[in-house]
Amino acid sequence: MKHIDNTAFGGERACFAAHDTRFEGVTFHPGESAIKHTHHVEAHHCRFTGKYPFWHNNDVLIENSLFTVDARAAIWYSSNVRMRDTRVEAPKMFRSLEGLTLERVTLSNAAECGWNCRNIDFRDVEIANGDYLLMNSQHIHIDGFRLQGNYSFQDARDVVIRNAHLDSRDALWNTRDVTVYDSVLEGEFLGWHSRNLRLVNCTIRGTQPLCYVTNLMMKNCVMEHTDLCFEYSTIDVDIVGSIDSIRNPAGGRIRADHIDEVFLDEHCLNPGACRIETRETEVPA
Repeated sequence: MKHIDNTAFGGERACFAAHDTRFEGVTFHPGESAIKHTHHVEAHHCRFTGKYPFWHNNDVLIENSLFTVDARAAIWYSSNVRMRDTRVEAPKMFRSLEGLTLERVTLSNAAECGWNCRNIDFRDVEIANGDYLLMNSQHIHIDGFRLQGNYSFQDARDVVIRNAHLDSRDALWNTRDVTVYDSVLEGEFLGWHSRNLRLVNCTIRGTQPLCYVTNLMMKNCVMEHTDLCFEYSTIDVDIVGSIDSIRNPAGGRIRADHIDEVFLDEHCLNPGACRIETRETEVPA
């Protein structure tokens, strides 16, 4: 492997079509497409300040590096990208990738990040300002994750999330086959229009969660300050503690220690199709 150490590049396509190359301690000054159309490249302790540095690449490893705010849209149309111990200050970081692994990575300005990607693995990742994170992406595994950003995971498919804290309005909309374990999900309108959503040992916070869901399963979950839940959803739900209110579920079963209010009105689609229970009593709806 060729080594390029302790230098700087600027301008357009500075290292275009590089291959089998390790960059160590290199600064990439403003310019576009610094490492475009490459394969088998590594960047260690590097600094990126120009736009679109990694496009159309295969087999990329990035460690202990910095992408400044000007390195926007940095890694698109690539495969087998691994990033570790790196800070990203730029938006629109990842698009249309096949194979993305992040370990101990912080993204501080992650708007519109991770769209249309497949086969994603996040471990110990922290994201802020991450509106529309991972929209329309598939085959996602996450463990150790903190997110601040709205509309996350919209239209995502085949997702497993563990040990996470999501502060995200409209998270998990129109998803398919998502399972979340041991996590906190807070924000309005969680999970609307999703299918096969499973929440295990989770805490849910925010108004009107989990409406229009087909085949929702919740096991050993806590719901804090949640009202008007489960409207038009088909569900199998077991809650520890109380639920503020439920409105017009479409079918299935709800069980909790206590339910403050149940609203079943003329807009209920299937009266009698959902059984609502507390630990002490059972109320057919």
